[in-house]
Amino acid sequence: MGAMDVFAAIAQPTRRSILEMLAEGGQLTVSDIASRFRVTPPAISQHLKILREARLVRMHKHRQQRIYQINPEAVQQVDDWVRNIETLWSQRFDRLDELLKEDDGPNSRPGGRSGKARKAT
Repeated sequence: MGAMDVFAAIAQPTRRSILEMLAEGGQLTVSDIASRFRVTPPAISQHLKILREARLVRMHKHRQQRIYQINPEAVQQVDDWVRNIETLWSQRFDRLDELLKEDDGPNSRPGGRSGKARKAT
């Protein structure tokens, strides 16, 4: 991943919003992005700089404008990481299910706890 930690970059809500805007709108200028927030253009520029350093966005100049777009390779890396974590968690839950089924024997109590069955009195 990029020089700046991608997850540190996307931890901030404004930066996540900028990424969402770029995902929906494709290429946007700094002024297009800044106009949708209640913060100063320099603050948005700082957020964009952090996203650039994390390689989540790309910037190119066209005349006097800086135009931003999402870097799909970096977003794919984040997606791959999330999918890997999901796989690991699924494997853990599958193992837990297996253990619970093994524990569910003929003498098990309701609720999955094992022990001797009680006689009705």
